[in-house]
Amino acid sequence: MSDTKPALHRNPTLTWLAEIIFWSRWLQAPLYFGLIIAQCVYVYLFGVELYHLVHEAHKIGETEIMLIVLGLIDVVMIANLLIMVIIGGYETFVSRLNLREHPDQPEWLAHVNAATMKIKLSMALIGISSIHLLKTFINAEQLSEHTIKWQVIIHITFIVSAIAIAYTDRIMTSTLMAAHRNLEHE
Repeated sequence: MSDTKPALHRNPTLTWLAEIIFWSRWLQAPLYFGLIIAQCVYVYLFGVELYHLVHEAHKIGETEIMLIVLGLIDVVMIANLLIMVIIGGYETFVSRLNLREHPDQPEWLAHVNAATMKIKLSMALIGISSIHLLKTFINAEQLSEHTIKWQVIIHITFIVSAIAIAYTDRIMTSTLMAAHRNLEHE
């Protein structure tokens, strides 16, 4: 009796269909390229705002300077979010980047998967929302109570969603680890 298992013969149509489905992941590549272009727009926006800050700082008050700086921080946080989506999404859903030996490889990329991406993205959204909320509170006299209330509600919704995502991930990880331990003991 041989130790090798017989080769599974697949229907050629199913093999062809599986190949097309697997290849379809490359349809996402142009989407990531589009996000790179969006990143360029944010770099331009950052430059325009920084120029405005440097050239107008002597003419504007401290509150306006603080709002511009918060706007710059907001642009940086959105750019960071874009990088996470571009690099992490491409690595997770399209193809490996093969950066293992690159000295500039982001540390988080070594253990990125769909679950960690969701948690990282939700935390980034909370950070961005926090900056917007801080800008709102600093500029509260210019905004309606209704607008402020809805921004707070949306921010709390982001926080609750992030907690739910993290909790769900924890349950899934615990379940998978328990199943793995059970298989080891059998």
